[in-house]
Amino acid sequence: MKDEILSLYSAHISERQRQTEDALLATGFDALIIYSGTPLRYFADDQDAPFRTYPHFAHWAPLNEPGNFLLIRPDVKPTLICVKLDDYWHEQASLADPFDSAQGKSFWLSEFELIEVSTADSAWKELNVGFTKPNIGRIAYVGDNSEEIKKQGIGKDCVNPKELLARLDIERSHKTPYEIACISEANRIASVGHKGAREVFLAGASELEIHQAYMKAVACVERELPYETIVALNEKGATLHYQGKRREVRNGASLLLDAGASCLGYASDVTRTFVAPHVDSLFTALLQGVEELQQELCALVKPGLSFEELQKEAHLKIGNLLFSLGILTVDGKEAVKLGLTKVFFPHGVGHMLGLQVHDVGSKKTPELRNTNVIKEGQVFTVEPGVYFIEMLLHPHRSGTTSTHFNWELIDRIAPYGGVRIEDDVLVTNNGIRNLTREYL
Repeated sequence: MKDEILSLYSAHISERQRQTEDALLATGFDALIIYSGTPLRYFADDQDAPFRTYPHFAHWAPLNEPGNFLLIRPDVKPTLICVKLDDYWHEQASLADPFDSAQGKSFWLSEFELIEVSTADSAWKELNVGFTKPNIGRIAYVGDNSEEIKKQGIGKDCVNPKELLARLDIERSHKTPYEIACISEANRIASVGHKGAREVFLAGASELEIHQAYMKAVACVERELPYETIVALNEKGATLHYQGKRREVRNGASLLLDAGASCLGYASDVTRTFVAPHVDSLFTALLQGVEELQQELCALVKPGLSFEELQKEAHLKIGNLLFSLGILTVDGKEAVKLGLTKVFFPHGVGHMLGLQVHDVGSKKTPELRNTNVIKEGQVFTVEPGVYFIEMLLHPHRSGTTSTHFNWELIDRIAPYGGVRIEDDVLVTNNGIRNLTREYL
């Protein structure tokens, strides 16, 4: 996989250059400065939060360090200005091969004109080379650090210009072969973690121990994960973004594990639900049903389908599953009509994926992270679920809709929390490539 990623990077940069030149021309700019980002400091503290590079910077260079700049100009090799502060308290940015530091300079550096400086002021002097005050208004700046931008005289309308950013966001929604290879590798790494976590879960491990087993398997530190793991035993599977790591709960009957990995800044986002032999057979049947309908939803994905259509199909299939198991007393069509499936499936069926776990390039509504029409080259998640969330169930325990629920069965399996199955899929010209199922 490493060799494939290395071989594809140069073409990825050529595509970045071409698309950025087109975006600059269309929006009336002569050049683009992209800032890697400023560390976020905890309030009333002297420590910074874990840093993540601004995604539009990471779209070009896999360098996860603050304070650096990219200068993109038409028909000119992109310039990377790397700020290495004179600071003996902290390790400075390493430009070694991210796969193997013993190899020296990174595979990606040859695609840039590299300039190394020791201060931010020196970086701005380098950026201003070739640009005079009369045309400074035609340089777009993308990133944070607004006070410094004012100081440098860049016009307000040139800072994070909406039209240019919209174009860059759309470009990020279509993945190059290099990006696909990175996301695929992130899925491979995550699959190793899921297998290790499942093994210790079945041996009776606590949530903390399952998390630790996952981290050991993926061989990274927590700040290198694309998001904090969700390790939910039993009833905690009903909390959609559960972040606890309980030490005292062991020998769980069910485990909902939502955990991904990263490769050169690109994320995987994978969820599996596992059950122990002593789980209720009805919950096992529910898990099997969600597994099957998740694969059916994946099979529906093709260019031209809208996410809203996929969401409707997810609700219909979930309604029919709950009816077949006796959990609902009305079929899927009626359950959707009455809004009952939203009680069990209150989130979207998927979201864009890439440099961010919830990546850009999609139109959103309060209920859906993505309402776009699906296009070839996109990568997104397909993640239906069924949960027993008392906050959502409670309003239906009395009133006109109460008879549509089999409360005896619901209360019987509610202690197992819920089920979610999530894969990362690449849209091809006539369907998908399931990047997760290739490994898990």
